[in-house]
Amino acid sequence: MSGTHNESATFYTDMRDIIVNARSNAIRSVDFQRVMMYWHLGERIFIEEQRGQDRAEYGEYLIRNLSKQLEVEFGSGFSYRQLAFCRQFYKTYPIVNALRSQLNWSQYRLLIRIEDDYKREYYELEATNNAWTGRELERQINSLLYERLLMSNDKEKVLAVARKERVPESPTEIIKDPMYLEFLGLKREAEYYENDIESALIKHLQEFLLELGNGFTFVARQKRILLEDDEFFIDLVFYNRLLRCFVVVEIKTHKLIHGDLGQLQMYVNYYDRYEKLPDENPTIGILLCTAKNELLAKITLPEDNKSILTSQYQLYLPSENDLLEEIKEVIGLAEK
Repeated sequence: MSGTHNESATFYTDMRDIIVNARSNAIRSVDFQRVMMYWHLGERIFIEEQRGQDRAEYGEYLIRNLSKQLEVEFGSGFSYRQLAFCRQFYKTYPIVNALRSQLNWSQYRLLIRIEDDYKREYYELEATNNAWTGRELERQINSLLYERLLMSNDKEKVLAVARKERVPESPTEIIKDPMYLEFLGLKREAEYYENDIESALIKHLQEFLLELGNGFTFVARQKRILLEDDEFFIDLVFYNRLLRCFVVVEIKTHKLIHGDLGQLQMYVNYYDRYEKLPDENPTIGILLCTAKNELLAKITLPEDNKSILTSQYQLYLPSENDLLEEIKEVIGLAEK
């Protein structure tokens, strides 16, 4: 009887998946048809503009006059601002075959605002590869994901990974520093306990995985390890399928101290010796702290250290200007 029940449950699950997938595909199809409509509108506007020799005043007149006519028949979805986006959309993506069916109009509106071609391509690829929603793409652009990755990598490496032309060889190609955890929604308090942040990260695990980088899957929280009569608890454990290794994360609510590095190194050694399979790569440890001391980390860790990374985290997203200044400072120091 139990076998019949299991078969019935499997049958229902299969039927449900068919319906859900069909609906999702239908929505994506409708979204892409909308993208195509706006592209063709932009193309037609651009061609018409050429008759006025692409003069700015003629283009503005053309779009304003057109929007007044279209809004009467089709509504506010064809405003001057929207039609201007259509024109810019076509100018940014002049080849229709280059459009990606996985992206919707709201995502393309975010992308065409990016002037740097390499930066735009990176976000376009990552949004497609990772099935980002419009909200997730906007968050990654606003938090300057591309620029943060450039802090410790060159442009060619960053794009090659996004294009799937190469597999990341170093954790710095994926893991960002600093990390921004504004999605936790924590109130501005004088101090937090480490458990508060850890619990919030678990509650917002999807957003944290997005901030960590590509290829991460959750393994354990407060992983208990026993060394003779002493027990220890690792805050968070992940696995990265691109780097093919375990990633141990420790959270500290204070500035980096040498004891934190020693503790994390012990956890990394444990995973390398007792959990890692022979064909997997060495374990990586990430120490999240409120402030870093680069010299302290350099002196404490071995000169050939490749397993322990420190990343400063912030619970609130700084302004874009502050982010850019911080990135310029780090890149400037690296070039000296």
